[in-house]
Amino acid sequence: MSDSEELADIRRRKREELERRLEGGDADADDTSDVTAAPTTPQQIESADHLAEFVATHDVVLVDFYADWCGPCKMLEPTVEQVARETAAAVAKVDIDALQGLATQYQVRGVPTLLLFAGGEPAERVVGVRDYGTLASLVADHAG
Repeated sequence: MSDSEELADIRRRKREELERRLEGGDADADDTSDVTAAPTTPQQIESADHLAEFVATHDVVLVDFYADWCGPCKMLEPTVEQVARETAAAVAKVDIDALQGLATQYQVRGVPTLLLFAGGEPAERVVGVRDYGTLASLVADHAG
């Protein structure tokens, strides 16, 4: 199974699970909020499957592709943390050195690169350091 087929399968299963929970009527509010509630801190991604699941679970996801040796990435880190705390987006961090295949899959050619996913699909790409207002505005544009 190719990565794109696997990603589509994970998304399909997650959507079906969410639909079952919403249609069930007997699920309490806490169950459904746990599925879609964005964490307030950036989450470290460990694999392509982990990223696919994370993106499928949250409506709006900002993915920070970074490297430990990258000075601009370190400058951007407090801003990314603020986005996680203060916006509706779930924030994920991908170490391009540890997950080179994932960086290649998303055509990350330089760091920092930020990808914004909305509804499980890539919606925006930002390369380089940006301020909080710019990133918060991008999130707001795609938050449902």
